Amino acid sequence: MLVTETRPRSLKWFHAGPLLYGDWGTSRLYVLGLAFFFTGVESVFYLVAIGALMAGVSWAYTIVCRAFPDGGGVYTAARQINPIYAVLGATLLLCGYIITAAISVVEALHYFGVAEGPVLVGLAILIIAFIGGVNWLGAKSAGRFALLVAIAALAVSGIMLLLVLPYLPAGLGRIHFNPGRGLWPHWTSFTGIVLALAGVEAVANMTGLMKRPVARTARHTIWPVLAEVAILNLVFGVAMTGMMASLPALDGLPTPLAQMSAEQLDALAGTDPAVLDTVEQVKNTSMKLIAEVSATNALGPGLGRAFGHVAGWVFALLLLSATNTAIMAMVSVLFAMAQDGEIPKRLTKLNYSGVPWIGLVVSCVVSVAVILVERRPEKLAELYIIGVCGAITTTVLSCGFNAALKVSRIERAGLLVLGSFLLAITLTILGTKPNAMAFAGIVVGIVLGTRAGLKMYRRAQPEPVPEPEIGWLAQVAAAPAKIDPSKPKIMLAARGRYQAEFAVDMARRREATLFAIFVRTLRVMDLQPGRVPRIEEDPDAQAALGATALLAAEAGVPFVPIYVSSAEIAEEILDYTVTQGCDTLIMGKSRRSIFARKLEGDVVTRVHDQLPEGVQLITRPAQTPHQAPKKADGQPPNRPEDAESEAPTDSED
Repeated sequence: MLVTETRPRSLKWFHAGPLLYGDWGTSRLYVLGLAFFFTGVESVFYLVAIGALMAGVSWAYTIVCRAFPDGGGVYTAARQINPIYAVLGATLLLCGYIITAAISVVEALHYFGVAEGPVLVGLAILIIAFIGGVNWLGAKSAGRFALLVAIAALAVSGIMLLLVLPYLPAGLGRIHFNPGRGLWPHWTSFTGIVLALAGVEAVANMTGLMKRPVARTARHTIWPVLAEVAILNLVFGVAMTGMMASLPALDGLPTPLAQMSAEQLDALAGTDPAVLDTVEQVKNTSMKLIAEVSATNALGPGLGRAFGHVAGWVFALLLLSATNTAIMAMVSVLFAMAQDGEIPKRLTKLNYSGVPWIGLVVSCVVSVAVILVERRPEKLAELYIIGVCGAITTTVLSCGFNAALKVSRIERAGLLVLGSFLLAITLTILGTKPNAMAFAGIVVGIVLGTRAGLKMYRRAQPEPVPEPEIGWLAQVAAAPAKIDPSKPKIMLAARGRYQAEFAVDMARRREATLFAIFVRTLRVMDLQPGRVPRIEEDPDAQAALGATALLAAEAGVPFVPIYVSSAEIAEEILDYTVTQGCDTLIMGKSRRSIFARKLEGDVVTRVHDQLPEGVQLITRPAQTPHQAPKKADGQPPNRPEDAESEAPTDSED
């Protein structure tokens, strides 16, 4: 009885919404400052325009989510058109995630108050290494942390919304649009803040986990987040425009601030460092500046500084959450392409926690490399835009051109019009941002070059030897036996030869049926529909279940293997143990560190606390050889309580 399950659909809209906000909402933390830095008092007009574009893209992604209810995004949508197009779209998405990780950790340190310099670089590297280490363990705590930080950021933003109200009249009075600049300068300025779209692609990757009907859940997820992001971007943009007039440090400076020459900046640094510091705050930590100035105006200097620090820390944590999301999203992109053979298969290799560890290492190393080369937010934003806009453009156009998708004519026309507009933005970025074009070109070239090299290598290889009939998988497939309801039943939820020998020996002595369960958790986002772990692609599961099946066959023990893909290990073990009517559950003591167990949770303790009465729990270290114990009369035991057993404290399967 081999069992394979899809991931549980546990995300309701009020779960998915904060997760989307944690990715999409972080763009405000650098978009507002960069918009004002580059466009000055005209920035509000650009924020209105980008809000309209965000609404159009949100509408398009309600269709994308409806069309791909089992998970997917740019890679899935584009693959239905052409594999190379899919690789191109996925690589552009990868570019976006690389810069997301870099700009988020740099801006987080700015919000923490760390100045530019070697200390910032060292801390950024340590943070990325720590995030990589946490994700190596497959910790689900990161998801709960992201949710809590998103809620805290929403609360702080709500307080700020009230505090900035006095600045809105002055901001509206200062707004000015200069049509004399010409259409092209305005267009290029608009394309420069398209990074406000960053994060929307995340919702398409959640659909495989969303409650059905997915179309309705996706709508309820997208529209509230859009409203919060677009409306508050506009309100804070107006407030910032009014607030800048009240800051003496900016009096007399050109607007936009980006018009200042290097000579002017050097002069400011020499004559009044406070002015240069304010300019850096506008560019790098605009939301913290807005929080402190508005709170000072309403509550006084002391409380104003305190609220500014609180807001800065909350927003910094939100940015670190975005760094974590970006790194795991990179792992997912690499995993999806490796599964399809577009890049080396080794990138699909999983560690104990179900994390593609090679992809995780690559993602962290690339993020660190970017930070070592470039740390200025305005320059990172240039690199960011091409990946974000390119991936969204690919998704929207793929859905528009895909005749197989069930969309109405009006929807298809809307997708094609929106996709064409986004394509114009992407081409403009390529033409006006040489650094962005070079960055995207290098990453795309590496991926496509690797793909071409793999194709040539595979063509040169001889035909593989046919898989033999007898192997671990064949052994597992042949294992299911008839279950005698009158006989005892034992569940093995532990890996390793000694554990299997112990379980088989107990089942033989008790004339019991032995069940063995292998729960595989895959810690990646759903970039492709239906891509959950399968035993045919899981050599660890084949070896674990196959070895037990072989030992059981040699001992004449009826054996039933169970393979489950799920996010909840303890719940699956409990469910199958109770459902199959087992009176004994064997689990292993973990050799993982206390830190790992605290992050991921102690599976054995959770199972022990919920195990029904009448089910005996036996735990034993995986490295302990099995020796059949003797009773006082010298006869082997035939009851589970006579076997070796330990308390489940601080252990897991």
